[in-house]
Amino acid sequence: MGKHHQHKILDCTIRDGGLVNDWDFSVEFVQDMYRGLSAAGVEYMEIGYKNSEKLLKGGSSGPWRFLNESFLRDVITKKTDTKLSALVDIGRVDENDILPREDSLLDLIRVACYIKDVDKGLELVQKFHDMGYETSLNIMALSHVMENELTEAFEEINKSPVDVVYVVDSYGSMDNKDIDYLVSKFQRLLPEKELGLHMHNNMQLAFANTIAGANKGVTFLDSSVYGMGRAAGNCTTELLLSYLKGARYDVRPVLGLIEKHMISMREKWDWGYLVPYMIVGALDEHPRTAMALLDSAERNNFVDFYDRLTSVETSPAASKK
Repeated sequence: MGKHHQHKILDCTIRDGGLVNDWDFSVEFVQDMYRGLSAAGVEYMEIGYKNSEKLLKGGSSGPWRFLNESFLRDVITKKTDTKLSALVDIGRVDENDILPREDSLLDLIRVACYIKDVDKGLELVQKFHDMGYETSLNIMALSHVMENELTEAFEEINKSPVDVVYVVDSYGSMDNKDIDYLVSKFQRLLPEKELGLHMHNNMQLAFANTIAGANKGVTFLDSSVYGMGRAAGNCTTELLLSYLKGARYDVRPVLGLIEKHMISMREKWDWGYLVPYMIVGALDEHPRTAMALLDSAERNNFVDFYDRLTSVETSPAASKK
């Protein structure tokens, strides 16, 4: 059995929510988010991506996609007990753009990769660890990973200094049985590592799955305010705060954030439970097809969308063969 630690909430509204609106968040909103999460007792706030603009076509993306340290210092003028994290993707970050931790406002750098790139992910983890950061490895699309691939990856992860290893439900297709199985496997084969959960809400199970993992001793619990995250969004921070309660957490400041900022944002941008996201979640498919549908004039043609995805000739699964 893995180590059981006190839970830590990592709010990823700015980073994952940015996938909804191309990181079009005002400085005021991010500052209010940091103050609100701090007042609520949330342990970590993910303030964006630390990917490198020169490796990506930034387009009109907001600054939270390519966090610049001097810009960050203008935004967060006073650190609280709430730590700051950023996420990087394999192939999208130049580690030379990352300052040593003592020169940065960031505390934790999370490395996201697919199973085939775990070796590259762990190379980055090692570099960020040597620079003084807390680190995590987030293995994406676990529902599509073969058992032998995972077991081989664990051998390398055990040799790494990575602090936290994440169970990531990229497609929002997992249920409690999947969480129970994967968390038990991670605990058994990674006994010295802390575990994290990053759930998506396609099947309305993000909160239930997060609590299932928490009850099994998972330490890091990802969430977002009002569920704002890519496609169907994430486990909601306000639900998690209300459920875990205790002297450490206070949901009231987060309710204030929703009231002040996010009701109007929800009218402008689509996220959260929508039928096309449910369909791709139920079929264990990437949400990109549902996102494309929702951006089209056929956004409410659910039966046709379902038929196209489940047709032998046209389904994404068939095209992979």
